[in-house]
Amino acid sequence: MAETISMPKLGFDMAEGTLVRWIKKAGEPVQKGEVLAEIETDKATVEVESTASGVVRRLIVNEGAVVPVGRPIAIIGTAEEKIEENITAPAEAQPKPAPTASPAPKVAAAARSPSLAPVQTPAASAGPVKASPLARRMARENQMNLASIQGTGPGGRIVRRDIETALVVPAVALDAGALQGVAGDQTLPQSRLRQAIGRRMAESKATVPHFYVTHEYNMDALMALRAQYNSIVPEAQKLSVNDFIVKAVALTLREFPNLNASLAGTSVLVHGAHNIGVAVSVEGGLLTVVCREADRKPLSQISSEVKAMAARVREGKVRSEEIEGSTFSISNLGMFDVENFAAIINPPEAAILAVGSAREVAVAENGQVKSGWRMKATISVDHRVSDGAEAAKFMRALAVYLEEPLRLLI
Repeated sequence: MAETISMPKLGFDMAEGTLVRWIKKAGEPVQKGEVLAEIETDKATVEVESTASGVVRRLIVNEGAVVPVGRPIAIIGTAEEKIEENITAPAEAQPKPAPTASPAPKVAAAARSPSLAPVQTPAASAGPVKASPLARRMARENQMNLASIQGTGPGGRIVRRDIETALVVPAVALDAGALQGVAGDQTLPQSRLRQAIGRRMAESKATVPHFYVTHEYNMDALMALRAQYNSIVPEAQKLSVNDFIVKAVALTLREFPNLNASLAGTSVLVHGAHNIGVAVSVEGGLLTVVCREADRKPLSQISSEVKAMAARVREGKVRSEEIEGSTFSISNLGMFDVENFAAIINPPEAAILAVGSAREVAVAENGQVKSGWRMKATISVDHRVSDGAEAAKFMRALAVYLEEPLRLLI
């Protein structure tokens, strides 16, 4: 029996995706699990696998089409069976026209007295406003003018995330004339990835009550063990400091399940798996790759998996399961000689660990000054899920693994 393949939901906040390229063509055989197409989301270009085996009987949408989640994109069946003719692409699933530059709006009265409602642009009042029922209700409850909001849903429709963005980030128009006239100035469009990062991080900072706990770790033993290990293995198998941190965090989370959790309404969802998200820098932003069940894997496997996923991310080709499903995240800026920083929680997770550089510094020990390796890390925690005492205990427990690294090899 023929099976309809729909636009998958590749993230909890994904509403639509762009079908970049068909890997399989109409009439070609395909096996379940084979890559069928490449889909571009706000985060990355993701390889989507076929959920059925058979023959590609019909490609419902064209390359370049923007398709809402759940809408049909292809039909897989046998070579002989009859396929219904009434399955067609939705009206929204059309290639998006290239964006055209619009003149910057003049300063409105709201620029002098900012409010939560964005300043209305000339395009906002043209024609009826398209908005989802939920977006209309949210706009009424917050006394917002839908005509002043730019929709990002299919066909320019205003959806929930547009209302949330307008509530979180007040849009205040600037006088274009005040920003022009300086030689060398450029106005550059934001990438979809940068827009997604901005939207999610603004929402996280505005809606999640963050608190922070910093701890300094003695890295002497870990740096010595790493140097010894890396001296006897090929270049491709060498371990990074971050590999040790991923394993150490995963093991420590076993003792602190409340930090390996997500807030679900008025309940806390405690995750059974310890899936560690690792932030990877890419052009125009960053993405998080997921090392699943890191507490159960040897350091060598963690290292090879993270390296491979990071490479695919930078090439723009990853599988959905490689960037979704993390239960706790790590952001490591140690390679940039950063002493200490705090990271923004990646919703819906309850916490994130920000890691600075492991540095050789002067330390006082037993009344004497000597050289030693030290590293600072800061955990950001959702105060709705946990509190300072638990976070401090987590950071102290993490020291057991980082300062006695042989435990990570057992």
